[in-house]
Amino acid sequence: MPNRLAERIASMDWNSLQLSLDEKGYAALPTLLDKGQCRAIIDTYDEESNFRSTIDMARYRLGSGEYKYYRDPLPGLLQQLRVSFYPELAKTANRWLEQLGRDAIYPAELPEFIDQCRQQEQMRSTPLILKYEAGGYNCLHQDLYGEVFFPFQAVFALNQRETDYTGGEFLLMEQRPRAQSRGHVFTLEQGAGLIFPTNHRPVSGSRGYYRATLRHGVSTITSGIRYSLGIIFHNAK
Repeated sequence: MPNRLAERIASMDWNSLQLSLDEKGYAALPTLLDKGQCRAIIDTYDEESNFRSTIDMARYRLGSGEYKYYRDPLPGLLQQLRVSFYPELAKTANRWLEQLGRDAIYPAELPEFIDQCRQQEQMRSTPLILKYEAGGYNCLHQDLYGEVFFPFQAVFALNQRETDYTGGEFLLMEQRPRAQSRGHVFTLEQGAGLIFPTNHRPVSGSRGYYRATLRHGVSTITSGIRYSLGIIFHNAK
């Protein structure tokens, strides 16, 4: 199963995905996880040995809901997602740095990047599963966790909107200097995903490229229970 997933990721139209990232700052992914895989990930939620920590969003004023960070070693499916997406995204990450006048710093493969995290004492795994019940939501935020961070992350819907839950759209807010914020709303089908910036992205202007800051969140769930999977590539301090 992991090998087939790696093959599907490698065979995606990465030229179009790279173009979408450059032009829009995000890229919608096709349905990569089948219902059985989504169910298997959801089933990990109640086994505490799978996780290093559990966060009650309301306690930290992050929203209303709960998320759990997986412990190392990650479940095979999650590790394959992380390893398989990284190389193509590293190409875009380095290109974005160059557009902003900085040197490329992201290695070609994930293990080398994780070594960079370890050198800055960022040792804790960051892939996570999120659960929202009716009335739940996630405030706009960024997932940085330390000095070293990868400029992209991905989210996958694990159950089906309008069947398992209503509401709960994924939100992406972009703030450009001296301009009003621009919002994007995404409704993800079960097993589909979205790649989006962790912190900022380069935008072409009259004087070259400048940074636009992005934050993401989830709108209020109006009924049911919503599960999603977050793939973050850097480790946490």
